[in-house]
Amino acid sequence: MSDVLPGGTLRLSETLTVTRVGFGALQLAGPMAYGPPRDREEAVAVLRAVAEAGVTHLDTSDYYGPHLVNGLIREALHPFREDLRIATKVGARRTLDRGWPAALSRPELVRAVHDNLDHLGLEVLDLVNLRMTDTLAAEDVVEPFTVLAELREQGLIRNLGVSNVSAEQVRAARQIAPVVAVQNHYNVAHRGDDALVDWCAEQGIAFVPFWPLGGFRPLQAQALDQVADELGATPRQIALAWLLHRSPTMLLIPGTSTRAHLAQNIDAAAIRLPERALRTLDAIAAAAH
Repeated sequence: MSDVLPGGTLRLSETLTVTRVGFGALQLAGPMAYGPPRDREEAVAVLRAVAEAGVTHLDTSDYYGPHLVNGLIREALHPFREDLRIATKVGARRTLDRGWPAALSRPELVRAVHDNLDHLGLEVLDLVNLRMTDTLAAEDVVEPFTVLAELREQGLIRNLGVSNVSAEQVRAARQIAPVVAVQNHYNVAHRGDDALVDWCAEQGIAFVPFWPLGGFRPLQAQALDQVADELGATPRQIALAWLLHRSPTMLLIPGTSTRAHLAQNIDAAAIRLPERALRTLDAIAAAAH
């Protein structure tokens, strides 16, 4: 196990310190995070390699599969290492057509928290992110986040975060209970949350981007390829390195279903981006407008 992971660690609360390079478990399920993995043996091996590498931030949800990925995590890693912190998401459910409709009622949220506990084999969840769907209005986060705050007071959850949200929803949630993480779509090309990223850093809140390579246009991808070629890295590694550079409270949760890609993702944190590379990468966002 590595004693010092590239990228270091981030302390978000008295009970939550994680490596800035984490692992997102979504890709361990089948296509569109539904059904069993293509290679179950490799999926278990990836999870064990995550732990062996020293990664302490594992991001999952019981609606990956559904239920299957949490079962894989339990099979591969239980009993869990003392320093491993598992983050999960609630607020959606899966349908047979692989949809992700909202599941934000009190009974659905309570059931989701207990399902995560049961399938992971835990008595308390380190971090639960409330995933919002189809609304960015501040008032819409209040009722579901209040339910999670109550479950936190009951001792079932240690820390709370929000996902797929607006800045106004983050602020509304903070009026109810502490928010330690925001998980939104953000990358070097998709930078609509730039102001929120900076605000989170000021507040000591983690910003956890998903889709680190999502939404690139051909010319933007070409610029990313150029920097990768110059630095002897892959485009994905450059995109991840840029995210770590972007904010001191940025946490990465890149997902993969292979050990080879896992190693590449971890190595990305050691890449230093020179000023010329940063200028080229920043121009990618400008080209989006």
